Amino acid sequence: MTQSAAMDGAEKAQMPKQIPYIIANEGCERFSFYGMRNILTPFLITSLLLSMPEELRKGMAKEVFHTFVIGVYFFPLLGGWLADRFFGKYNTVLWLSLVYCCGHACLAIFENNRNGFYTGLFLIALGSGGIKPLVTSFVGDQFDQSNRSLAQKVFDGFYWIINFGSFFASLLMPFFLKEFGASIAFGIPGVLMLIATIIFWSGRTKYIHVPPAPRDPHSFLNVVRTALKTNVPGQAKSGYFMAVAGVLLAIGSMFLIPKVGIVAALCLALVLVLGFGGMGAWMQLERARGIHPDAAVDGVRSVLRILVVFALVTPFWSLFDQKASTWVLQANDMIKPTISFSIFSSSFSFEFQAAQMQALNPLLVMLLIPFNNIVLYPLLKRNGVELTALRRMGAGIAFSGLAWIVVGFMQLAIDGGNALEITWQILPYALLTFGEVLVSTTGLEFAYSQAPLAMKGVIMSFWNLSVTIGNLWVLLANSSVKSAAVTEQIKATGMSVTAFQMFFFAGFALFAAFLFALYARGYTMQNNYRQAK
Repeated sequence: MTQSAAMDGAEKAQMPKQIPYIIANEGCERFSFYGMRNILTPFLITSLLLSMPEELRKGMAKEVFHTFVIGVYFFPLLGGWLADRFFGKYNTVLWLSLVYCCGHACLAIFENNRNGFYTGLFLIALGSGGIKPLVTSFVGDQFDQSNRSLAQKVFDGFYWIINFGSFFASLLMPFFLKEFGASIAFGIPGVLMLIATIIFWSGRTKYIHVPPAPRDPHSFLNVVRTALKTNVPGQAKSGYFMAVAGVLLAIGSMFLIPKVGIVAALCLALVLVLGFGGMGAWMQLERARGIHPDAAVDGVRSVLRILVVFALVTPFWSLFDQKASTWVLQANDMIKPTISFSIFSSSFSFEFQAAQMQALNPLLVMLLIPFNNIVLYPLLKRNGVELTALRRMGAGIAFSGLAWIVVGFMQLAIDGGNALEITWQILPYALLTFGEVLVSTTGLEFAYSQAPLAMKGVIMSFWNLSVTIGNLWVLLANSSVKSAAVTEQIKATGMSVTAFQMFFFAGFALFAAFLFALYARGYTMQNNYRQAK
């Protein structure tokens, strides 16, 4: 096809009529999710956990929040498996969306019942996480060769509406929680999720439904299993024993349940199996060649390389997700501005809430993405600085560390009796969001370009899993400071536990950024986009 013919085809391409249903569904679903998530920590502290001693309340609130986030980013594995093997994307999204709605209902009904409320959190994690890897790929199913040039516009619209919904949810839900109580504040996101489900269902006759693919004998797991189990005369099974060691250590981690909790222990077990199993598979991967096609074996090696990148990104997620827990707790101890205004003859007064600071994140994302692409990146390029995908991600991890250094010094000031305005948090939010734009918007494109076509779905699952592992580090750090010996050592530094943890996570991220830079220097970039027709 000539270039002019391709351009004519792009001009004649029409947007699929079913896309507005998916976009509207995504906007309502994201409002519902961020609406409940961003008031979760303040609700736990001021209501559900009031029966606990005050000194333990903040730590438990953080533990509940990050356990919930772990679930949200773990269940994509289940949702993807159900869709690919049994029900297809549409049916899986629809049924899990109903589970999602039930979870919201539990939060609104059981505001004073821990078991009922935690059941709601589990159902939301299952529903939200289960549909997470499916909606984006379901959008892609609606396009073909004749109109694929329009797909990027839809994905841009997706990212924009996610942040649009997050902005208003972060701004409004803390206000509703304070003024109308938890049932209303958690009920509104539930209503939005029900509307999202109805909108998605309404387009059922217009969607392109791609049936589940047949079982692939050369899938990622099948190739890894073959590599580990195949015997070669005269060669040691070092990789196999490495994988077995990971399984044994994972079993051993179950003994940590009384100390760190069952969720953290299970996630740690998963990390050990993946880490040691991945190293073992790398050591013996060539044994799968001949049994599986070369493309499948090379694809697994590419995925394993990418997993090292994802592992080094997990510290970023441990810092990023704490803006909805640790940073909200800090903001509670700061001075909140009061906004007064008059309408006709009536006067109104509005006190800014700690949780509303989270609205800065989506607002800054919507501003930074065009700024980076239109101003910053071209400016750096003109001055001889080429920001490759890996350089952006490494810089993003480092900026998250800088953000936590700032909040750490702010915490020291608060601990010293200084009264700080909540507006001081604008600077760390700006640094952290800049890091998010560099890491999050770059990471998926990087992974997609590096993974072979047959491994794209595997990479999406592992990307979500990196967020789970990032929140695991938070749970483990939170559990460690419950020890009296650790607490005494922290006090010897002259810092509070909160301030110490802030500087610890800052150092964690900066060290990860350093290791990321070292690994990136030896990484050979691939280009695994499909060939143009």
